Amino acid sequence: MTKFDIRKRDGLARTGVFDAGAGPVQTPVATDMEFLFPGLASASFINIPLSAPAKLVEQYPPSITNGPVIIHPQRKNTAESGDCVMAAGWHTAFSNPRNYVDWLVGLKEKTPADTAWYAPAAALPTTVAILCYSGFDLFDYTAVDLKSAQGIFCTPEGEFPANAMESGICTCPGCKTGNLKEHNREALRREIALVARFIRQAQLRDLVESRCRMEANQVAIMRYLDRHDTFTEQAQPIARSGVMRANSAETMQRAEVQRFAERVLSRYVPPPKCDVAVLLPCSARKPYSLSQSHRRFQQAIGGRAHELIVTSPLGLVPRELECVYPAGHYDVPVTGYWDAEECAFISGILARYFARHRYRRIIAHLEGGALLVARQAAEIAGITLEFSCTDDPAGPAALNALDAALAGERRIKDNHLHGMLSYQFGADVDTKGIVSRGRFPELFYSKGTTQFFSIDTGTGLLRPTFDGWALIPEGYRVTIDDFVPEGDVLIPGVTGADPAIRDGDEVLITGKRVLATGRAALPAGEMLRSRRGVAVRVRKIKRL
Repeated sequence: MTKFDIRKRDGLARTGVFDAGAGPVQTPVATDMEFLFPGLASASFINIPLSAPAKLVEQYPPSITNGPVIIHPQRKNTAESGDCVMAAGWHTAFSNPRNYVDWLVGLKEKTPADTAWYAPAAALPTTVAILCYSGFDLFDYTAVDLKSAQGIFCTPEGEFPANAMESGICTCPGCKTGNLKEHNREALRREIALVARFIRQAQLRDLVESRCRMEANQVAIMRYLDRHDTFTEQAQPIARSGVMRANSAETMQRAEVQRFAERVLSRYVPPPKCDVAVLLPCSARKPYSLSQSHRRFQQAIGGRAHELIVTSPLGLVPRELECVYPAGHYDVPVTGYWDAEECAFISGILARYFARHRYRRIIAHLEGGALLVARQAAEIAGITLEFSCTDDPAGPAALNALDAALAGERRIKDNHLHGMLSYQFGADVDTKGIVSRGRFPELFYSKGTTQFFSIDTGTGLLRPTFDGWALIPEGYRVTIDDFVPEGDVLIPGVTGADPAIRDGDEVLITGKRVLATGRAALPAGEMLRSRRGVAVRVRKIKRL
């Protein structure tokens, strides 16, 4: 019996430990698959083309013992949790990126989430990053050995004639001894090790964006995957520990960027009785309030308007959400120039926001690309903007003009908590009487001696106490069987989970004898489709 323990997730990519009975191997890995699965040597009908019609696939069912489960887009999947599945001929999928993604999504949706994925004859130093990004874990040396036989020198950046070994590009043992086969295998192993490192750091997307630039088909695969937003969003964590690098146009299509924008537009509720808004530029420092420019903006505004930051690639960041991932964790090249695609994407977000939330006055304290976007959004939404600056928004003249524009406006009540709750949990919570304490951004929210929420400074998300959960009427609950957890809640103990739950979400665990708070270790769908692993990392337990 095979066994696959997932240790770390980064979207579809995973690191883990796979054991087929011959000893555990750390994944992702390239290895001798016939050693893991002796049955591969005598298997038959396992290489039916991925594009083959259903009748042909049915006519030639695979015959294999002591091997992986063979999967095909036109075949019913018989894999169970812990199995290894093999997508035969997957190397041919690279030639048609649309099919690559359609087949991948279809196969993933009908395969248990905790299965190991094997892509035979597909792994090269140039392809293994996108393969792992697609959710594959196991690879062989077939592809690189074929390149060696063809006299091709392989690197993650591209392929060269064999005499490139003499140019000093690589100094591995294979290059030192003139052994092309050993070099190509070593290049694959090193790239896999690098990919595993990026997965553990939850930054594989950054590596893939840089690696795929050398292959047009890989760029297309990444873009097609982004278009399957429902599928990819479910796999992406709600927050990451590191910086989100917004260095390419594809960043706007990343699942976490799309999720943030959609929640701002569909969930987020502005402060009540607030009818004046000021549009502000972003800052290099995050959260914005820690920057000198935004301190000046806030001093000039004096709490008399709702502050909205216009930024690429996120579009619009209400002040209350400036700490929430990815708003408080992205890094973008600052040039002052926004291309047409950026302008269209961000102006669309602003226009939808203005159509949903009607302010009496909207003051644009912007310049450059951000000002252009605001003008476009106003035209689309059919609203009128006021302008408080013509050049540097943080300059004295512009700040004085902003102050003057707000003269006579009443102060609005500071209610950051209300906006954060609406964004994170989709709940319109009555926060009357709850006050914040602490020093920004390390804040706690309480009423009297009762604490309701604290902010996780790593992600910017709220962490509810049991009293805090009592204010949230529904959603983000995980139900468990009749037991009291002694530590983290494991997948076999989960009986139900809110479909909205994503990896990293704060959740309330409910059982017949216990309530517990914690953080989801994987999305709801995987909790219910898997049999092994941690479902929720528990923080506090309350016996009933």
